[in-house]
Amino acid sequence: MATSLTPVLHLVTCGSVDDGKSTLIGRLLAETGSVPADQLEYARQTRRGGSTIPVGEVDFSLLTDGLEAEREQGITIDVAYRHMNLPNGRRVLIADAPGHEQYTRNMAVAASNGDVAVLLVDAARGVRKQTHRHLTVCALMGVKTVVIAVNKMDLIDYDRGTFEQLVEEVKATASRLGVPQVIAIPLSAFAGENVTSAATTMPWYEGPHLLEFLSAWVPIGDTTAAPFRFPVQFVVRAEGNFRGYAGTVVAGEISPGDEITVADSGRTAIIDRIVTYEKDLAKAVAGQAVTLTLDHEVDVTRGDLLAASGPDLVQPADRFGADIVWLSEEPLAHGRSYLLVSGSRSVPATVTSVRYQLDVESGFEHAARLLNMNDVGRVEIATDKPIPMDPYALCRDTGGFLLVDRVTADTVAAGLVRHVMRRAFNVVPHTYDVDREARVRLMGHGGKVVWLTGLPGSGKSTIADAAVARLHAMGVHTYVLDGDNVRTGLNKDLGFTPEDRAENVRRVAEVGKLMSDAGLVVLVALVSPYRGDRAAARELFSEGEFLEVYVDTPVEVCAERDPKGLYAKAAAGNLPNMTGRGQVYEVPEHPDLILHGTGDLDATVEQLAKAILGE
Repeated sequence: MATSLTPVLHLVTCGSVDDGKSTLIGRLLAETGSVPADQLEYARQTRRGGSTIPVGEVDFSLLTDGLEAEREQGITIDVAYRHMNLPNGRRVLIADAPGHEQYTRNMAVAASNGDVAVLLVDAARGVRKQTHRHLTVCALMGVKTVVIAVNKMDLIDYDRGTFEQLVEEVKATASRLGVPQVIAIPLSAFAGENVTSAATTMPWYEGPHLLEFLSAWVPIGDTTAAPFRFPVQFVVRAEGNFRGYAGTVVAGEISPGDEITVADSGRTAIIDRIVTYEKDLAKAVAGQAVTLTLDHEVDVTRGDLLAASGPDLVQPADRFGADIVWLSEEPLAHGRSYLLVSGSRSVPATVTSVRYQLDVESGFEHAARLLNMNDVGRVEIATDKPIPMDPYALCRDTGGFLLVDRVTADTVAAGLVRHVMRRAFNVVPHTYDVDREARVRLMGHGGKVVWLTGLPGSGKSTIADAAVARLHAMGVHTYVLDGDNVRTGLNKDLGFTPEDRAENVRRVAEVGKLMSDAGLVVLVALVSPYRGDRAAARELFSEGEFLEVYVDTPVEVCAERDPKGLYAKAAAGNLPNMTGRGQVYEVPEHPDLILHGTGDLDATVEQLAKAILGE
């Protein structure tokens, strides 16, 4: 029987390409009356190239392939969502996930809200790598019920031995991943066997057909047994000094009189009312959208998390161990700063370490420094400020997150918190009596970081050297962090790959921040070719304490100067990671100042000095 807590069953279909997902779901939709008559007629009369289905019969695969590009190629690219009504009255939201490996990121989106996954296996072609990959992603995303749908049984004459062999292979992976509930159904989506009615061709199978199983499914575990969690979506104000906090209960339950804690601030309050459009409620449970009022004024804003007080309280932390599915074509660069988005909350975050990359077939954990597109791995993440996040196994909504590129705003990873790292609570910054303001009074000026970026040979170090001499003569306390100099000591362990360049920038920015806090004007002369890394450096500083200066020098001039012989080495093929040759240089889009490396040095230094002193 369906439970009142899950009025909608979220179903994700997955598996390798051409295993028959679209056909299976199309038949389910058609034979449960969940498809409008005009779409059925379209599927009877339309044929894509290479189709062997006679006109007049329904091509069920056309009922879920939503994009024209998909129909032209005969594959599913995006996630196609469809609604279906079960015989018992429960609604099903079906997510038909793409099968190709390059679209694993789309599949991860489909699985993120899934209750049940139907994992298709082609009986004739067997279990493939993508089968294991999709099963791994489903397990990571918290899908607790997996149906192994061995499809195209008609192609192997409904052989029981082959079915059992395939199921055993998939179940071994599911067991390793800890999937709580796994069942196997032999079927033929094309012939309609064991889809919406029992098969007559497989008398040896005594289990339910697919529709029967979905109708009888009940969730494993009770979301109301989890601790209360309520992310605030917006603050409601109305006449009569009404102030409430609207959102959806994502875990646990709450009643008037219960004590809650604002997880971000630690302040507590008592639930006064649970308000809905129709009436006040005596209880709100997971899945319900409500507005909560408190017994007294508490500072709560959009994005805050209201949580159960007591031992189940989630504490804000800034260090997490997490599993991620890497979605970007550009590899993950540890040390690079991204935006971590969880619900309505967005904070800068850095992947400080890649612990391992997971082999989706064997389960072996390979040591890795980076993750490529569609890789699954364990990482450590540091956020710029503490935020309350639960282990994903406890609550999907407060334990799941996305990583977003700070420059392009592209989503680059889907992540799942596995645990809060102990060091998040063991490191507590100490406040000293001699602070930044005291040092400003002593030195007569404030600290600042001036970040000179440009191609190798553009003149950054030359300009920095001359500018420091000018400022020093004026009584300004300065220091230069030069790219080559820091690589002889602090960053001697780093190379010139994108991820090492990101870490190079991060370390220099942190040192620059300490020096500027000490009251120094710090000139950084660093190629720093990537906008995202420079944006992360700027993020460390308050307004007016960071100047991005682009030294604009044509690459031809830089190559002609070639003070270190780098361009000559690159031309000879001995320096593949040379910026401007083997690696891209991303020109600043909105620098605070542009200097021309071919101009008069004295005039250039004068221009820079005025910008630093605010003249």
